[in-house]
Amino acid sequence: MSALGLGWGQRQHPLLVEKLTGREKTRTHTVRSPKMEGMAYGAGMAGGAFNPITFFQQPHTILRILSWFFSIVIFGSIANEGYVNRPDEAQEFCIFNRNQNACNYGLFMGTVAFLCCLAFLALDVYFPQISSVKDRKKAVLADVGVSAFWSFMWFVGFCFLTNQWQVAKQEDNPLREGGDAARAAITFAFFSIFTWAAQSFFGYQRYKLGADAALFSQDYIDPSLDAGAAGDPYSSFTAGGNNLGQGDPVGGSSYQGMNGEGAVGYQEY
Repeated sequence: MSALGLGWGQRQHPLLVEKLTGREKTRTHTVRSPKMEGMAYGAGMAGGAFNPITFFQQPHTILRILSWFFSIVIFGSIANEGYVNRPDEAQEFCIFNRNQNACNYGLFMGTVAFLCCLAFLALDVYFPQISSVKDRKKAVLADVGVSAFWSFMWFVGFCFLTNQWQVAKQEDNPLREGGDAARAAITFAFFSIFTWAAQSFFGYQRYKLGADAALFSQDYIDPSLDAGAAGDPYSSFTAGGNNLGQGDPVGGSSYQGMNGEGAVGYQEY
């Protein structure tokens, strides 16, 4: 048995060994997507140079700038021309039906939204430098949640300001002062609903992109490369009209030599 095993080891053809080795390499071949390699939540590997052109062309960056501009318009409109009075009055009242809460709501929302836009713009600049995938995930989820919250708050503000503007009495503002400012605040509050909702949508897309990219970090076998490896462990090699590796199973069978010699029988113990 040992002698026969030694003879088989000595008779192994180098091409057969090379073919078997190639099959093993094919089985462990790893395929990665070149597009998704090194990407996490819409940004590349940390440490890259900041590109301002690419940054300002991103959809969520454009939406943040628009939301930032809308918050300035809303705050400025109410702060500058949102308070009026009658000719015989010295005290000024809120132009929205003299409801101080309406003006306070618009001023508060405009101020906080302005600061929030600046904070997220700064986060967008710093985001590619974040090396931790978990920290990137938290930042993207915060973007989705905060943007959805602001979209809802601007919807409430739009409805509130519109209602108070409709029920405002004409005798409280006989000179029609501040009408354009009130309409501007209502209009840009309406626009802010969609800009913040779009930010939440694009943030969710970045979150899905990060989850999909994680799939490409796992090794898998390419079916086209592994098609030949799904059959027998190795194929026969033909040399001088004789087949190598062709024989019956190990238990009580024979083996054909390389030089066409007679079969060597053996019994498994």
